[in-house]
Amino acid sequence: MGDTTQNKCHYIIENGIAIITIDNPPMNALNHIVLKDLRNSVNALIDDAAVRVIIITGAGKAFVAGADINEIKVQNTKEDGANFLKNGQEIYNIIENADKPFIAAINGYCLGGGLELALACHIRLADESAQVGLPEIKLGIIPGYGGTQRSPRLFGKAAAYELILSGNFISGKQAETYRIVNRATQKGTVLKEAQELAKAIAARSRLAVKAAMQAIAQGYTMEFYTALTFERELFGKLCETEDKKEGIAAFLEKREPQFKDK
Repeated sequence: MGDTTQNKCHYIIENGIAIITIDNPPMNALNHIVLKDLRNSVNALIDDAAVRVIIITGAGKAFVAGADINEIKVQNTKEDGANFLKNGQEIYNIIENADKPFIAAINGYCLGGGLELALACHIRLADESAQVGLPEIKLGIIPGYGGTQRSPRLFGKAAAYELILSGNFISGKQAETYRIVNRATQKGTVLKEAQELAKAIAARSRLAVKAAMQAIAQGYTMEFYTALTFERELFGKLCETEDKKEGIAAFLEKREPQFKDK
């Protein structure tokens, strides 16, 4: 078990599962300090060979309630505004492009940059009573950490237009209906549910998990038949691994596989 504390983000590692907790009271607003600590945590966990799955959640009653309004307030030129977004976009891209799965455990208010952070994760679970939204339009601006781009790609243009143009909040249960999250969980259980899912993923072959993530993420951007070829190539490589032999043997012998990531 590992335990590392950052200034505004802290994480623990246990049995190959890391949990990053964003902890910037009262609402876990994203300022430059939080983003710096988040970047450091994310990079450290991606580089740690012992870590197989990473969960992101928030302390208290919020996942992340948005960017720090005081930092947005002082962006008064087009150059300042564009540069202000660069760091956050880079961090979210690192998460999205990681070869380890990130799970967002949305425990409360998940607004603006907070929802954009969740959208950069590969899997999203939300407390049924969580509040989800992209309210930047109410400030006379638009989402800038990827919200206008990931939203239509993940859950469709119509829902993205509604969420972004209205700025309204919806519940975690409604977010499930909109397909913004994979599923809504009973109140107070989202982190437990995320840990159970992470445990299942962590038990799989690291090689197969990585290949599956490549097939989904990279194949999605390819022409369909090109992507099928890419899938075949990844499958073929896995057929040469010890983990494939172990997985087949375990299935035939009716036991749990003991993967060695080889």
